[in-house]
Amino acid sequence: MTGAPPCAGRPTIGVLALQGDVREHVRALSAAGATGVAVRRAAELRGLDGLVLPGGESTTIGRLLRVFDLLEPLRAAVAGGLPVFGSCAGLILLAADVLDGRPDQPLVGGLDVVVRRNAFGRQSQSFELDVEVAGVPGGPVHAVFIRAPWVEKAGDGVDVLARAGERIVAVRQDHLLATAFHPELTGDTRVHGLFVEMVRELRGAT
Repeated sequence: MTGAPPCAGRPTIGVLALQGDVREHVRALSAAGATGVAVRRAAELRGLDGLVLPGGESTTIGRLLRVFDLLEPLRAAVAGGLPVFGSCAGLILLAADVLDGRPDQPLVGGLDVVVRRNAFGRQSQSFELDVEVAGVPGGPVHAVFIRAPWVEKAGDGVDVLARAGERIVAVRQDHLLATAFHPELTGDTRVHGLFVEMVRELRGAT
């Protein structure tokens, strides 16, 4: 694990704050029963109960991870069992392999999936869709897809949580959760709630 004690009450969940919808994720985490904090340095990973990798431009985020000396600490945190939720670009960063990405694109890894970058098209082809997400009660989740990836292939240990048509758009593997869409943009905090409950369970909260 990462050295953090089991969380009690409101878990502390970091949001990688190099690019993307940082404030929106912090607000959604707060509404879902956690304390969200921005993370920009490796030292700020210590003491976290979980971490969100937000959307943005995956190659830019990967480059910034190297600039801020965060790539290897993040890889170590994921390998050590830190619960992590990746949305859109975060899904790409957590993937074992990426199609249509740059050959030198840095990845955090951890998820046994192959992801196709920008699979649903360009910015002008962004769209919204109601999807059923396993583990999220209360009916479909209104999902916002912006230059979104999809999961081309999922390993045997990966649970598929949601599909858009035949395309896999949400997965979980052990302590990792990822979506191709942006749940932080809709005001519906149920996906963040799912992650907060994951964090509580995995970090031993009561």
